[in-house]
Amino acid sequence: YKELKKEIEDFLEILPLLKELSKQSIKLRHWNEVMDVTHKNLPIDSDVFHLATLLDANLLEYKEAIEEITDSADKQLAIETKLHEIKEAWSHEAFEFATWKTREYPCVLVGSKVHSVQEALEESLMNLTAMNAMRHVTPFRDEVQSKLLQLSDTSDVIERWVKVQMLWTSLEAVFTGGDIAKQLPVEAKKFQQIDKDWSKIMGRAAETLNVVQCCQNDMLRNLLPILQQNLEKCQKSLESYLEAKRNKFPRFYFVSNPVLLKILSQGSDPESIQDDFEKLFDSINRVVFDRREKKHMIKFKCVLGKDEEVVDMSEPVKAEGNIEDWLRSLEKEMQKTMRDIVSRAAA
Repeated sequence: YKELKKEIEDFLEILPLLKELSKQSIKLRHWNEVMDVTHKNLPIDSDVFHLATLLDANLLEYKEAIEEITDSADKQLAIETKLHEIKEAWSHEAFEFATWKTREYPCVLVGSKVHSVQEALEESLMNLTAMNAMRHVTPFRDEVQSKLLQLSDTSDVIERWVKVQMLWTSLEAVFTGGDIAKQLPVEAKKFQQIDKDWSKIMGRAAETLNVVQCCQNDMLRNLLPILQQNLEKCQKSLESYLEAKRNKFPRFYFVSNPVLLKILSQGSDPESIQDDFEKLFDSINRVVFDRREKKHMIKFKCVLGKDEEVVDMSEPVKAEGNIEDWLRSLEKEMQKTMRDIVSRAAA
């Protein structure tokens, strides 16, 4: 009876261990660890691997060590599952592309999608960094570090890609037409090559779609730094150009760079900048052009609510040549006209 009782008690004590060893998380490597601990050769891949084999292995003697192995197996399964989820997610994550202005082919990344991709990347990198710091990551360390490096590299490429896109979209209208391109011919020619390379990499990326695959493309990775460097040079030249224009006509300091670019790019068509006069002059909303001499400005117009005031210029001003020159002439004529009106009123 006592022997039977002890046998039952031993079995009840070993039962939790057997349950732990039968879990899905227990892999071949864990059985190898159990054999190392117990110094028993267990035929785990054999048809003769029965419960009696485990009972004969005297597992209770190594209970703590085996419990540590099974606990580690659970944590490794959690790491393996999370790593699989991350890999699966990035195997399907794709960019979205859109057209730009008059271009009917995909040439820009959709900003909202890029933002969500960057957020997902940040979360995945955080999870992989945490995994890499765990002591149970050993069987998957190479995979985790490889994925960590891949996604970190992807994040860096996207960050540079977005910067290049911002530069390209801000300069595209400036250097592909209008008066500014004519006045900066060297930069305009350089931008033509930039534009070709940009269209090329965006076309390839739009065909690929997958985020990680796009960012691993050698052409994209090689061209982005060059495009960024050349676009920054174009931007610097443009800023110097704008500063020179502001020095010639200080009222340009009243407007932002985008507005000034719009004004300068349409300088050869004075009618097109009518809406911008009020940004440069305090009480001039528009000017009136002579019906016969289309380039001659003959009247100032100011609109306040429903009220409108029109003042005849003392002498017509010709809107011809560089825009800063005829705007400066317009400014002088405004001052001269006001002096003439005040003189007549005082006489």
